[in-house]
Amino acid sequence: MLSSATQRHLSPKSLLTQQESPAKQLGMMIEGAARHFYISTAGRKVLLRWLLPGDVFGVKAFLREPSTYLLGTETVTESSVLLWSRNTIREISTRCPRLWDNALSIASDYFTWFLSAHMALISSNSRERLANVLLSLTEGMGHSTGDGTELDITNEELANASNVNPFTVSRLLSEWRRNGALSKGRGKIVLLSAERLFRA
Repeated sequence: MLSSATQRHLSPKSLLTQQESPAKQLGMMIEGAARHFYISTAGRKVLLRWLLPGDVFGVKAFLREPSTYLLGTETVTESSVLLWSRNTIREISTRCPRLWDNALSIASDYFTWFLSAHMALISSNSRERLANVLLSLTEGMGHSTGDGTELDITNEELANASNVNPFTVSRLLSEWRRNGALSKGRGKIVLLSAERLFRA
């Protein structure tokens, strides 16, 4: 299967899939990070699930009938991906039924993520949502420093990912900086104490 893939090295903000365009390829992250996003009818870019090495995107290319991508996918950092054309991955799947099991497992993971995100939206306050997004991203994409874990992310990206407004993000980050939970520079956050994120 690996020998039938095409490997590509991509710079940040490279488009991997485009919302509503034909689902012509399946991909897998092997280095770097990417994220799914959705463009609303009002033109707002809503950030959704973040992807790390081992994560797969473009699963609609598996479907028997030609389809379109539901979401856009873009790289966040310098990244490498493996890509399979729709015809190739469907041909391989006829010889390797295990791929269908994997596809169902991925679909289940996405449903679990959606359920968790929806429940957080209706049952968690803005502090809890933002804290959980920070923890999740630093665990998956953070870089260890002498003081803590550094994450390259902007206030706007955090606001989108946690479904709060940018003013709330700014206020909470300032509060967490004062209580020693994190330090912040332009486009960078260093998480110093996860426990302090949840202190009022």
